[in-house]
Amino acid sequence: MNDLINNILPSIEHFKVTGYWIAFFAALLETTLAVGLLFPGSLIILFLGALSARGYLDLGDLIWFSVFGAIIGDNLNYYLGKKYGTKWLKEGFWLLKENHIIKAQHFMNAQGAKSVFLSRFIPGAKELVPFIAGTIRMNKRTFMFWNVLGGIGWGCQWVLAGYLFAQSLNLAELWLSRAGLFFAFMLIFAGSLYLFKYFIIKKGKKFWLIINSLLQSFKEALSNNEQVILWRQKHPRSLVFIQARLDRTAFSGLMLSLLTLVFLYVIALLGGIVEDLITSDPIVAADIRIANLFFVFRDETLTAVFSWITLLGKSQIILVFITVLVVLLWLWRKKDYIFPLFIAVIGSETFTFLGKLAFHRPRPEMAVYVENSFSFPSGHATIAVAFYGFLGYLLIRFTQSWNKKVNIFFTTIILIIAIGFSRIYLGVHYISDVWSGYLVGAMWLIIAISFSEWFKHKNRKQASVPPNKLVRTISFGLILTAILFYLGFAVSYHPPLGEMPLNNTAIVSKSTDIFVNEQLKYTETLIGEKQEPINFIFLAESDDQLLKALQQGGWILTDKANIRSFGKVVNALISKTTYLSAPLSPSFWHAKTQDFSLSKMASEQSFGHSQHIKIWRTNSLLKTGNHIYVGMSNTLDGLRWGLIPKISPDLDTARERLYLDLNRKDIIKNQLKIQLVAPLIGKNFMGDQFFTDGKAYIIDFQ
Repeated sequence: MNDLINNILPSIEHFKVTGYWIAFFAALLETTLAVGLLFPGSLIILFLGALSARGYLDLGDLIWFSVFGAIIGDNLNYYLGKKYGTKWLKEGFWLLKENHIIKAQHFMNAQGAKSVFLSRFIPGAKELVPFIAGTIRMNKRTFMFWNVLGGIGWGCQWVLAGYLFAQSLNLAELWLSRAGLFFAFMLIFAGSLYLFKYFIIKKGKKFWLIINSLLQSFKEALSNNEQVILWRQKHPRSLVFIQARLDRTAFSGLMLSLLTLVFLYVIALLGGIVEDLITSDPIVAADIRIANLFFVFRDETLTAVFSWITLLGKSQIILVFITVLVVLLWLWRKKDYIFPLFIAVIGSETFTFLGKLAFHRPRPEMAVYVENSFSFPSGHATIAVAFYGFLGYLLIRFTQSWNKKVNIFFTTIILIIAIGFSRIYLGVHYISDVWSGYLVGAMWLIIAISFSEWFKHKNRKQASVPPNKLVRTISFGLILTAILFYLGFAVSYHPPLGEMPLNNTAIVSKSTDIFVNEQLKYTETLIGEKQEPINFIFLAESDDQLLKALQQGGWILTDKANIRSFGKVVNALISKTTYLSAPLSPSFWHAKTQDFSLSKMASEQSFGHSQHIKIWRTNSLLKTGNHIYVGMSNTLDGLRWGLIPKISPDLDTARERLYLDLNRKDIIKNQLKIQLVAPLIGKNFMGDQFFTDGKAYIIDFQ
């Protein structure tokens, strides 16, 4: 795939006419009747606009080709409406149904002739309004006037949007390759979840009706199949069993079948992660590196926020919440749900306790505060799914509104994810601990829901009695008490802080003795696979001496990744200024992220062409007293598509440039160039190829 992409861009650069004709036909098809409902012409125009900002296409020519394509597409729709409109309005055409056409007609009646212009910017209307205009025989000159204006506006809108987006050359580097990646991911995740929720609220019922209709059609087709009929005649007992499993009126039917399938799937996932932990599969390597990565992004403000969130899974808080919920269920005459609630909570906590005893997995080393129990699985993650998941289930059961049901579901999901994420961020659990905790909690949640549904089917004839005013008042007081207890507990909770692990310093005879295995000669991926090799070994009396020497060579020490630096990133984007010390993306060596990052730009405007050096402390000292550091240098060689950072494949040139920067300043006492690894060709974590002769500099600073 990468090779295909790499070949497309040079093609557009050398054969620019092709790009213009792509824009023309993309605009034409985007506005052609029926085809435009499926064809993503606007996105193609947006993409080509971004390419024009990078010099692959001329901006003016691209706009004109897009505009002409849009105008011709509308004229084609006008012609189709004029010739076939009356017939198609009665019978419908392909994806166009009567309700689509009625909406377009209402829009035209409300806006008049200018609807041809306005519809151009409305998805779904821009294909239909010109067709309706042709059907009702709108004056050709009037149509052309508004059509041309709309085509020009639409073409400029999408081309210029792509052009202006790609013109901010530092946007991709700051958001995709630097510390903003972490925060951008959180924003994208929240936005995607919101859009998904919005779609379910608006279209969920219709979507379910379509799925149900398709299933019914499939069922009828299957029932009428000759082979199926013969099988039914030969195996009547099997048919009765299958029908019983799919019966919607009984709990032992479809409901129990679905719950059983989900339960077995969760068990399989849990078994898989336990096997991975026992056999030390890549997930264990990823655990350590992710823990080190989150340590880099740890910030006082976020630590305080996640400390409050994580307390929602604390045993004292959960105990109070359970007590309140049990009393509420009793008051509201929902006593049948109390037993399933205890099943979910007690079962999940028992399994968690047994899991901790069985695996004895120690906690991560860089935790914010001390936890005295073992790490696997996460008790907070388990109870988050078991308790809050069951609470969400109850609220959905007691709510009639579809919108409220969807909102409750997503609120529950977000709360569960937030509690699990807080454990990883605070460094008290590995990611596999949290994932396994989710699975254990889900297993017992399914069991609890199964009992609840069974009780519901068993007692469905019982009439529901609405609560009186006194019950509502007591309920409000209980909920308020639970909230106040949580707030008071959070304010007064001060666990013992975690301590940074002590480095066991080793004395070595020569600097290369630190490479006790071949893996240490390379940087690593998240799961511990080899990446670019180390190409510098620095010898210095202290961190200060090392950094001072590099800064004398013209290199800038980048900031740590935190809320403050992220704010500077945002400010640089808004003000269009340069943030030269913006944090670099983390890389791994010996399972930890770099201790220092430095960058150097050719000029303040060369956002896409900067040099980087990432440096790690080792736990080794030479007999002379010098500390040993390892480093990996590379160069950012532009932005692919104007968006994605592209690392230059030539690691050796980046290495030599850094060496020359230091050598010119006369700050090197001794230097030696060694063959550290064999010549190598590979790919980095972004999929970019790299090559190197495998040599590295050993530099001893004065």
